[in-house]
Amino acid sequence: MKLNIYKRGHKGTYWIDQKIDARRLRQSLRTSDWKVAQHRAAELLREVIAQHNAPVTKQDFAQLPFCKAAEKYLESRKLELSPPTFKKEQQLLVFPLRQFGNLLVQHITLDDLLTYRTWRSKTGAGAAVINMEMGVLRRVLKRAKRWHLFEPDIRPLKEHHEFGRALTPTEKSRLLNTAASRTEWLVTKCAAVITLNTTMRGGELKNLRWADVNLTEHLITVRKSKSAAGLRVIPINAPALEAFSELYQRSHAFNGTDPSHYVFPACEHGDVDPTAPMRSWRTAWRRLTTAAGLAGVRFHDLRHHCITELAESQTSEQTILSIAGHVSRRMLQHYSHIRIEAKRRALDGLVAATAD
Repeated sequence: MKLNIYKRGHKGTYWIDQKIDARRLRQSLRTSDWKVAQHRAAELLREVIAQHNAPVTKQDFAQLPFCKAAEKYLESRKLELSPPTFKKEQQLLVFPLRQFGNLLVQHITLDDLLTYRTWRSKTGAGAAVINMEMGVLRRVLKRAKRWHLFEPDIRPLKEHHEFGRALTPTEKSRLLNTAASRTEWLVTKCAAVITLNTTMRGGELKNLRWADVNLTEHLITVRKSKSAAGLRVIPINAPALEAFSELYQRSHAFNGTDPSHYVFPACEHGDVDPTAPMRSWRTAWRRLTTAAGLAGVRFHDLRHHCITELAESQTSEQTILSIAGHVSRRMLQHYSHIRIEAKRRALDGLVAATAD
């Protein structure tokens, strides 16, 4: 079979554009060397022909409807992923399943994938979400030995990186005062106070057990985290200590103070189960922030607020990392900028004082 190889641009790379039966193989060979391109094209062609001629079985992903292929993909991933990551993988397949459903995997085209991205954008999904959904589509198509047909033409969408926001002193005061105004917001208020004084994420709070909280030594041990930062120990300051004390007193009411019990226990229809972690305080948080005139503020923004205050107090990056766990390099650069601005304001204040 004659190889159809061509070069893109005067000094570009070689590509192969070959029809094999009813299928089209169009892919970059990632080289500008003619001999290397010929070698790679021949290898690629042999691989595709071998796959095409292989006996088709019920287990062949390419012959399955997408819904069945996704199901088998998830089965194979269950042992490889942690439960939270596996659940996220399932969620990322919700919209691809709506779009591709009973379509055979081998019939999914490049146009189908690009149309899917456009459709998801129109539904309001952000670039980060679309990229993650395309990621799980890529993994399914790789199992079917099909992704190499699309890889050269699909690039991740550019994501807008948000660092979150810090509250103003007035907003922080209003949030905490509003949270203290209703007994049904006790748990949410305590969670907010602890994060504002420890940098702990919502997921870290929900996985916290009383064995991890040393009220005598004023220390928290974070064992389970979103990142791979590993175990870290955070001192408990006065506001956080008061919040933990309130939660401990509340736990007495349902015998939930055993070291193995959760600090934020599960609660369904008023029934508290201290042996299981709370799943969410999203509804209470939404109502609280709306009542405080802060609709749109995320719970995770409280972590950013705490780190911002640490940065503005000229805390070293190493200390921030020790308290907060993993913080990306981009985030550290952002907080370094905050520190510079805090110093600038302090020095400008000296000039204003001298002028007076």
